[in-house]
Amino acid sequence: MVFAYHDVGVRCLRVLLAHGVQVPLVYTHADAPGETIWFDSVAALAEAYGISTVMAENPNAPEEIARVQAARPDFLFSFYYRLMLGAQLLAAPVRGAYNMHGSLLPHYRGRVPVNWAVLRGETRTGATLHEMALKPDAGAIIEQQSVPILPDDTAGEVFRKVTVAAEMALDRCLPALLAGRAERREQDLAQGSYFGRRTARDGAIDWRIGCRGVHNLVRAVAPPYPGAYTEVDGMALRILRTLPPGATADPPLLSAGAPRLRWHDGSVWALCHDGALKLLEFELDGQACNAELFHRRFGEKALELKPVME
Repeated sequence: MVFAYHDVGVRCLRVLLAHGVQVPLVYTHADAPGETIWFDSVAALAEAYGISTVMAENPNAPEEIARVQAARPDFLFSFYYRLMLGAQLLAAPVRGAYNMHGSLLPHYRGRVPVNWAVLRGETRTGATLHEMALKPDAGAIIEQQSVPILPDDTAGEVFRKVTVAAEMALDRCLPALLAGRAERREQDLAQGSYFGRRTARDGAIDWRIGCRGVHNLVRAVAPPYPGAYTEVDGMALRILRTLPPGATADPPLLSAGAPRLRWHDGSVWALCHDGALKLLEFELDGQACNAELFHRRFGEKALELKPVME
């Protein structure tokens, strides 16, 4: 029995099918109205393979529990399914319930682990297949695969790496899991971390955190996520991509006072208290902008950036 959504759901379901695992039913989600759908469809993959799908608002409802129990599954897999599965569902499979999580557990348990890892400046993350427990992402680890986070990687780029890592981890351990020979490693949750959900409002830039912090925020929420935003001289500014601090020599623009935005030598720079951050992609008042357009409009005038969005 498979509960799945998003790219990880698609790729991991493909792994099961490639190994000849019989999947009679897939639980997935209807795409949410208003959400930007930038990822592949589990429902479409299931339809292509003739697998029945269920889009239940509450998978823990009595009728859904009865449906799963009646199927008497050997295994239950959750691949980026967005809802928590209760005790009765987890107890239904004869040989266990397993989840694929987008981090190297026990680190970054909880929601949107890739975004949190990028925001906090991590240099590695990955995917973990683990036993499911009532406590989120707390069960014994079956397999892990790590991937690097480069200094200029956005969360979307890292997520694509994590999707491949999830596929590799599942493909590697599945034969042993099916044969009953998979090794288990209990998590030491005290050595890990847990993070909650994020919203579009978390993209507000607080310029007091400095160049490195702003750069990490920009790439943690860059498209396909809502993006980092602030105000400059009363105009809305959305920053989509920046160059990592230290990637190029800072221009001799630094001065004390409020954070500022200005053009210099063919580029647009955000001046922070601890350095200058080069903007590669940004929008001004809802319109795509670049260094040439910015210079044409403002010359070398320094525009004041609002320190904290209200």
